[in-house]
Amino acid sequence: MLLDAYDSQLVLVDYQTRLMPVIFENELVIANAVRLARMAQALQVPVWASAQNPDKLGPNVPAVQAAIEAAGGKTLAKMHFSAAADGLVDWLRPPVRKAPQGGNARSLPKHLQKPAAEPEEGRSTIVIAGCEAHVCLMQTALDLLEEEFEVWVVTDACSSRSERNRDAAFDRLAGNGAELVTTEMVAFEWLRTAEHPVFKEVQGMVK
Repeated sequence: MLLDAYDSQLVLVDYQTRLMPVIFENELVIANAVRLARMAQALQVPVWASAQNPDKLGPNVPAVQAAIEAAGGKTLAKMHFSAAADGLVDWLRPPVRKAPQGGNARSLPKHLQKPAAEPEEGRSTIVIAGCEAHVCLMQTALDLLEEEFEVWVVTDACSSRSERNRDAAFDRLAGNGAELVTTEMVAFEWLRTAEHPVFKEVQGMVK
């Protein structure tokens, strides 16, 4: 099973100014988060982000925030460790279209009534990365799995204050059905072919 750009959404969790300085391998993690957002922009993959208690931990670091905004993304300010608990799921799922209401339609025989509008199908694959891997990233990812999304965790764009906590999060996520991938895996699976119109642009981001 490969990632499909047309069914993907990217979620970037809590790359915040007062958190990132103490994160293991923080420079690499930030660089890969920026790459993911830029790749998503090039391939028209929707981008979403979160910021945990931003009054205390600050906004997302400028490079990540700029890449999110350039891709047309929105950032969810949250207090729960899981972004899903503060409304992320509503962003990831399109609103259900309500059937038009009208007295005349209701009075018609059933065979003459218009069928209720079907819910619009959304993108069910969530490519997710962030910090801390064993807290906000993991809790968000586990909640998204509970909501029946397919969850792909980009390991080289995730971290924690300690390597042990980061790796424990990856073990638990894999055990609960998340796919573990890297930034380059995401890039080349979203592209699928060297003939893709943005191949050279995306290849340049990961080289």
